[in-house]
Amino acid sequence: MLTPALRERLLANGRLSGFDHLPVVKFFNPVGIGTWLATELAEDGDRLFGLAQLNDAPELGSFSLQELTTLDLPFGMHIERDVFFAGTFPISAYAEAARQTGSITAAIRILSNAARARREEGI
Repeated sequence: MLTPALRERLLANGRLSGFDHLPVVKFFNPVGIGTWLATELAEDGDRLFGLAQLNDAPELGSFSLQELTTLDLPFGMHIERDVFFAGTFPISAYAEAARQTGSITAAIRILSNAARARREEGI
């Protein structure tokens, strides 16, 4: 699920805990609810930190990479990594937007539009 480069970025962020990092990776359930944005990976290589939504309430906290990779979904599907995702704001911005909208997916859409508008305005 993680390329060596993504794993190293997550580990590097984990070594600098206490910072408001940009999300490095997005995981999602292709057949139902479940979205995760990860900013850090602990030295154990399993414990990720970020924003997760498994139901109605997005939450900041830790989650297991191993659990994500071994979760069996219907139709033989598995949790996937969004290869097109690029974090453009600190995780706190995603958390606040998700809290206001009730959805990590909506937060990503809003913040992606804001980032695009900033680029177009040359900010």
